[in-house]
Amino acid sequence: MEDRPDEGSLPANSWTIGASARECLRYAAYPILLLSAVWLFTSVLHFGWDRGRAVQFFLIGTIVYLAALERLIPHRTDWHPSGPELCWYTAYFGFTMAGAVFGKSVVTAVLAATPVTGPGLPLGAEVPLALLASSLAGYLAHRWAHSNRWLWKVHGIHHVPGKVNVANNGVNHLLDVAFKQGAVQLTLGFLGFSTDCLFAVALFTLVQGYFVHANVDVRLGPLHHVLATPEQHRLHHSADLAEAGHFGVDLSVWDRLFGSFTWRPDRRPAIVGVKDPATFPETGSIVASLLHPVRRPPRTA
Repeated sequence: MEDRPDEGSLPANSWTIGASARECLRYAAYPILLLSAVWLFTSVLHFGWDRGRAVQFFLIGTIVYLAALERLIPHRTDWHPSGPELCWYTAYFGFTMAGAVFGKSVVTAVLAATPVTGPGLPLGAEVPLALLASSLAGYLAHRWAHSNRWLWKVHGIHHVPGKVNVANNGVNHLLDVAFKQGAVQLTLGFLGFSTDCLFAVALFTLVQGYFVHANVDVRLGPLHHVLATPEQHRLHHSADLAEAGHFGVDLSVWDRLFGSFTWRPDRRPAIVGVKDPATFPETGSIVASLLHPVRRPPRTA
């Protein structure tokens, strides 16, 4: 049994297409996105395009593409963002970008002071190794963010929304972004992978990071055992901690190996969000969310 969207009638802000087209799109949605990343990678290497601008345009294109899919093949129509929510998410996206810049600057400074020798492997061998190293570092940092009390005060802000969609993928505390991306980039930097390899990994993690957070009803088949998927990541956001594993957002192999893989085809969360909402500010309280990690919890009588 596949993970199915809600059965209610589509609201006015969803788009309707034929049943056959919808089913084809469920199978084709991810391959189209992944192949577009491969095309961009090869084009940048062949034509010498500016990599920073290429990533920026690809990020925008990925968000627009997934937002369109959320209207065409939604998992849950009641998870579409409202107008006020989109305003909040846009503000948080700015903080996410600031956190990424801050984390990268720290990593750059550390690596500049640390001589690194690369593995000297061909690109075809480098990329799989870098993907495994990157995903493992991301998995460990993400899992630690759920188990460490202070890190959870930072990371838990991402889990407050009661919806999972591509727009609120950017609901993050900037320190959380700096921590997790810094952990991944330091790992790859210390291993000395080539710039072409790092570019390939960056495109893949961008695709996966936004894809798994999308409110889309897709079909990935056996890829569930290798890749993180939207079905798995929705469980990660479950308020029921017994099913909320899935700390990998690109590969699912580490969840398999370390016992945090809880997905099965008929399993989906009843409620997403934090277990105790009273311990976090609401997503719309942006300033309170940013200050939350340094605020002391209220005293109990």
